[in-house]
Amino acid sequence: MNAHVLGFPRMGVNRELKWTLEKYWRGEIQENELLSTADQLKKHHWELQSKAGMDLIAIGDFSLYDHVLDTLAMLGAIPQRFGWDGTLLDLETYFQMARGDVEQSIPAMEMTKWFDSNYHYIVPELSRHTPFKKNNGQLLADVLMAKDLGYSPKPVLVGPITFLMLAKEVDGSTRWDHLERMTTVYCDILSELAPHSAWIQIDEPILCTDIPEEARTAFPFAYAKLKAAAKGTPLLLTSYFGELDDNLDLALSLPINGLHIDMVRGPDQLTTVLSRIPPNLTLSLGLVDGRNIWKTDLEAASHTLNTARQTLATDQIMVGSSCSLLHSPVDITVEENLDPKLRDWMAFAVQKCDEIAALKQNMLESAPPRLIKENKAALEARAIHADVMDSATRNRIQALTPEMYTRTSPFAARSLVQRARFKLPLFPTTTIGSYPQTSEIRKTRLKFKKGEISESTYTTAMQSHIATVVDRQEELDLDVLVHGEPERNDMVEYFGQQLKGFCFTSNGWVQSYGSRCVKPPIIFGDVSRPEKMTVAWADHAQKLTDKPLKGMLTGPVTILCWSFVRNDIPRSEVCQQIALAIRDEVLDLESAGIGIIQIDEAALREGMPLRHNEHEHYLRWAVDCFRLTSSGVKDTTQIHSHMCYSEFNVIMKSIAEMDADVISIEASRSGMDLLEAFKAYQYPAEIGPGVYDIHSPRVPSTDEIYSLLQKALTVIPPERLWINPDCGLKTRDWPETLESLKNMVSAAKRLRKEYE
Repeated sequence: MNAHVLGFPRMGVNRELKWTLEKYWRGEIQENELLSTADQLKKHHWELQSKAGMDLIAIGDFSLYDHVLDTLAMLGAIPQRFGWDGTLLDLETYFQMARGDVEQSIPAMEMTKWFDSNYHYIVPELSRHTPFKKNNGQLLADVLMAKDLGYSPKPVLVGPITFLMLAKEVDGSTRWDHLERMTTVYCDILSELAPHSAWIQIDEPILCTDIPEEARTAFPFAYAKLKAAAKGTPLLLTSYFGELDDNLDLALSLPINGLHIDMVRGPDQLTTVLSRIPPNLTLSLGLVDGRNIWKTDLEAASHTLNTARQTLATDQIMVGSSCSLLHSPVDITVEENLDPKLRDWMAFAVQKCDEIAALKQNMLESAPPRLIKENKAALEARAIHADVMDSATRNRIQALTPEMYTRTSPFAARSLVQRARFKLPLFPTTTIGSYPQTSEIRKTRLKFKKGEISESTYTTAMQSHIATVVDRQEELDLDVLVHGEPERNDMVEYFGQQLKGFCFTSNGWVQSYGSRCVKPPIIFGDVSRPEKMTVAWADHAQKLTDKPLKGMLTGPVTILCWSFVRNDIPRSEVCQQIALAIRDEVLDLESAGIGIIQIDEAALREGMPLRHNEHEHYLRWAVDCFRLTSSGVKDTTQIHSHMCYSEFNVIMKSIAEMDADVISIEASRSGMDLLEAFKAYQYPAEIGPGVYDIHSPRVPSTDEIYSLLQKALTVIPPERLWINPDCGLKTRDWPETLESLKNMVSAAKRLRKEYE
């Protein structure tokens, strides 16, 4: 029985890769130092897996930016604008694809969410001119390095059909046009890896979604060739993030040696899988949750393994993580400031490896290992902990009425009174919320957190930063201002720290994209708001300007999706509790005179289940939770929301049902193509499509922004078009921010003159 994980976190327990990457991008270190840090992290992570008892060591899960970007680089599928000459891909070109190029004004490739997670991947672009040429140096080198160190390497590749399905088709090319050429390159790669690998893991999470007929046809074609190329090295087809469901027979029909199923997201599929599994096929059971931080119920997981053993021989079973541990923090033992009782309920990546090893040991020995006994005691303690349930919160949920989900008047009527109140010009300009978080801001927050400065000193410092942000916005002549959020460490963590039912780690970082990491709050109990969270900051900022100022909040679905959520009650119930807490804050902002309130729901699309037949149920409760936060205000209060890096076409009806007055969206990387969904649905309210990409340091020209706005006007009527960046500006520097916004305002004014 082999124990393994599908992948391991990349950044390091202290985010070593993040700091090294950013030094490299700033030109402070050379390429060799970056690659040396990468090699050290790889070796350390392999050692952690091996010491925990993993029989197969995941290789190729490490990345300097993103594993899908690595895949397209490995396949040589480089877009023409990056000028690749077909030789070994250099780091400069690699990072250009992810981040763009300022000097040469080359835009980055599009970025979107990896299935229903908060991880962002670089979207492959497939055109008629896309080359496919093997560029496999790094993965093969890593496999050989791991083998030399005495490990059993299991190289990990994004599967060919998942790669094609996640790609973006451009210039009339269809993804299936590339299947044969791309598969040939995959085969070349496998033929090099096979002699040095114990297994080859091929990730096809697309199998847990509703796939088109073309994909069903492509799978047997591609895998017949891959099997031949592997030359006897066993292939492990991995599915995760859901059940195989109607794709089970397809998966089982492929010429593979092993199949991995996600038993956390699809716990009910085992019986069906066991009834259909072919003789001698290895079944890998993903019993340890790769996407949450709670300890696995090892007793229940052992029972599942015993069920499998009634059908399969022991050596036909693998035990592993449900998906890659990329979505988990590294090590719970470094969390010295976390309440020990709460910490005892949790397992991070290192501990998840221990759990997998314990499950294997429990199957192969007569007596359960110590870890299983300790696990049972921790789960029992969590179930009876006093802070998990709050009767006042439960009573508020029971008292909800239908009227609490509906605005007083429809949008058409509200928009008239809002225009009379704010008197905004045509094509109003604004930003999404945050402004650059300078080192001075971060140092001041850290000093306050450590108790090195008083609360009054901290407040004065933050108010000074707010005043600077307001002054700069007025100098730019933006129409609707924000306070800049200097006091906020993260758009979710900031609110979680002020809500009951949350706890926090010091070092529980998870990669979001590139070097960007987030430290998700942990929701362990019922949620409520003890006191006002943002009102004082917004009120202070509004008093500094005569222009309208937006109050900035994070919506309940986004707080839910970007937290580690308790798994003992339905997610919909947790979201409803958060919605009531945010509703209280919305009403307090309105009472303080804040007339525009933005409730960001960046994760609305991300949180949607992968299967179409589950969409309606999710969208109903998700939209209801947003409406619960926003529907208590007067008609004169304008409600905004923001969404980013999502495919909107399948949720347009639900976006409209949110009944926000203004919605801002990411649109620049797609060249406004995302707006087609709004055009097809005839979206009724006001829209602010992002006119430049804030994830790239490149400053867009006035002409470039103007051109995007002209394209937006083919979809959005002039009276309903807002102008804003793609997302918040927290990660940018001030010089590029000011220059970009200056060009944005210039483009807006140029457009206004044409409509006067």
